[in-house]
Amino acid sequence: MTRLFGTDGIRGIANVDLKPTLAFALGRATAQRLVGAGGSLIVGQDTRRSCDMLVAAICAGATSLGVNVHLAGVVPTPALAFLAGSGRFGAGIMVSASHNPADDNGLKVLDGHGRKLDDGVEDELETLIWRSDELVGPRNGDLGIVVDARTELERYVEHRLGLARNVRATGMRVVLDCANGAGGTVGPRILAATGAVVEAIHNQPDGRNINVECGATAPESLAREVVARGADMGFALDGDADRLIAVDATGRVVDGDIVLGIMALDRLSRGALAQGSLVVSVLSNGGLQQAVEAAGGTVIRTPVGDKHIADGMAVSGAGLGGEKSGHIIIAEASTSGDGVVSALELLAVIGRSGRDLATLSLGIPLLPQQQRAITVRHKDQWEGDPLIRAAIRRAEARLGAAGRVLVRPSGTESALRVMVEGQDDALVTELADSLAALAGERLN
Repeated sequence: MTRLFGTDGIRGIANVDLKPTLAFALGRATAQRLVGAGGSLIVGQDTRRSCDMLVAAICAGATSLGVNVHLAGVVPTPALAFLAGSGRFGAGIMVSASHNPADDNGLKVLDGHGRKLDDGVEDELETLIWRSDELVGPRNGDLGIVVDARTELERYVEHRLGLARNVRATGMRVVLDCANGAGGTVGPRILAATGAVVEAIHNQPDGRNINVECGATAPESLAREVVARGADMGFALDGDADRLIAVDATGRVVDGDIVLGIMALDRLSRGALAQGSLVVSVLSNGGLQQAVEAAGGTVIRTPVGDKHIADGMAVSGAGLGGEKSGHIIIAEASTSGDGVVSALELLAVIGRSGRDLATLSLGIPLLPQQQRAITVRHKDQWEGDPLIRAAIRRAEARLGAAGRVLVRPSGTESALRVMVEGQDDALVTELADSLAALAGERLN
């Protein structure tokens, strides 16, 4: 049986793979394992139309086991993490598929500290999900209740406003792409507290347009707007606002690796990079590692997924970590990736240094790298295919010691992901295309 939990919760096409019955069972499982009768669960959602349906199912499941459900409404995932970790809730569930297409949805479970669950706890939840009908709940008088908790979001906002007031960005013009998602509820207000002039775009969610040609996975429209408006920079959130991709004044996209590098070099220069270490995933560009190491820092690599980044930070004592995708964790501010906090940190670096984003980006010269996501039916079977294995060996030989090939099944989609990195851009592109084509032929 395929494991329900991927690298970022349970994902699938809403009402097809991810049905209300599964959300109901997860509500019961979470109530049983993490909260307990009489306790409280906080639930948030992004702007997808399917969220209301899934939230209702979670409420039914959790209250049926005597747990009170506090509905935070539309909130960023990091806000839900902040609230779940406030000490007043046994757990939190965020209904969101983050950067995924609008038809998808997801269920992310957080513990009472606002952190993602260990694999072992997820496995226990899965067991309870499959036998949720066997769980015995109370009668009417001891059922849980549903509480309107939309005002809870203000706790998160006040904390982030405290961070923003310490950033000096007066006069900077910033375009903020809200991805028609949850970040639009708080992002413009928090960033404006720095003194920056903030112009929000893609902030009219209608239940269907989240992440559609906008946001961190499609920053091209933001780049056009930054140039057209003569802004100093642009920030793109994703659907649940836990990612950040930046754009400089020329319209050049500045991905998560460069943003991480700018932050790490700034902290190294001030003696403020905890343990002198930056935690990144295996997908992060080799150029980032070279830049940080040249400045006297250490780069620690983990498997893909911000949960693994957080684990790596906890073990190493590092205070900064993240991924090329724009998931960035700043430990003193958040237990999870938070696109708004990342934007505040980047604005602070720009303000301290007196250099613009384009100039700061020059300090992180990236190696040519290409990534491909191939939709396949058998994403977990690539290692068993002799032709794919042989093609990877040939590609590695052509790239030489300075290059690398990484192939892995997606943890959130029915896809195989291929990354090729090396010193020759044309060769890297050729090999990425050929491996992707072969995977598409062999795994469908």
